Amino acid sequence: MNKTLITAAFALLGSTAALADETVILKVAHFWPPTAMSQQKVLEPWCAKIEQQSAGRMKCQIYPAMQLGGTPPQLIQQVQDGVADVVWTLPGYTAGRYPSMEVFELPFMTNRAESASRAAWQYYEQFGRDDFAKLKPLAFHVHDEGYVHNNKRPITKMADFRGLKMRAPTRLTNKMIAAFGATPVAMPLPAVAEAISKGVVDGYVLPWEVIPAVKLHEMTRFHSETDASLPSLYTAVFVIAMNPAKYDSLPDDLKKVIDANSGADFSASVGKAWDESAPPAREKAVAHGNQFAKIDNDELAKWRKVGDKLAADWVKEMDGKGYQGQAMLDGARGLIKQAAQ
Repeated sequence: MNKTLITAAFALLGSTAALADETVILKVAHFWPPTAMSQQKVLEPWCAKIEQQSAGRMKCQIYPAMQLGGTPPQLIQQVQDGVADVVWTLPGYTAGRYPSMEVFELPFMTNRAESASRAAWQYYEQFGRDDFAKLKPLAFHVHDEGYVHNNKRPITKMADFRGLKMRAPTRLTNKMIAAFGATPVAMPLPAVAEAISKGVVDGYVLPWEVIPAVKLHEMTRFHSETDASLPSLYTAVFVIAMNPAKYDSLPDDLKKVIDANSGADFSASVGKAWDESAPPAREKAVAHGNQFAKIDNDELAKWRKVGDKLAADWVKEMDGKGYQGQAMLDGARGLIKQAAQ
């Protein structure tokens, strides 16, 4: 072999080996404060695991509270563009862009976040891959039971929503709030505390965990809950996603580390963290002296009829966009039921 070619070959091998030994730093971005459960109970353990399993060759740099700039709805574009390597956000913050996963945000679809999150990943594999083709999803999950919180009055029946301005996180929860008689106001989580303090909104729908994370239990008087044994009023879908080019640039052994910490089991573990977070978060509202009400199951049956209509409307809307709406709804319900067994 020509001496020049031999030299070039060794140089190439050397550079490849150096690349394989180089420490990969993943920029991980989200919108919660660094003290939130999402970072401390999910992201930090996940990052520790991939660092340990890669023998220190892959590490995270976490950027909470939008430290890379932009707003929460821009996170999904940031990971697509490579501004961040991994993000945790809600597809519903960009309404209409990822319609397939919206089905989990219909009223009264889920109960426990752990099993429903496993179902969400399985549903993505069947129905959502095309919508998320420009991303590499690592997990899909939902949060635990969503409830109604406000400063005006106890809400025990649908008529109590009339005249209230209520924050909801996604397109379908806004539709639900409007159907109940309130005026929906869409905004991401970081904006809610200021909106409540200034009276921009009278209340909001949220699960328990995030309320003390942004000190909303100190600004809210009334909390209305549903029977925890029944499907919850609502939930929201989250995605933890990676930039595909970043993933493709990894050596094969580091790709295997990412793959081993992605998918249905990871999704379910995130949901479990949300389930476990609810009781201690709720206790902070109890300790603050806030008032609690429970929606009677007979009254809740009326609310479920609203949910049934929204589901039927969603199916028609999806059909009009070229999706198989009824198959998606039936598929989601079947997977949620299966995962809960």
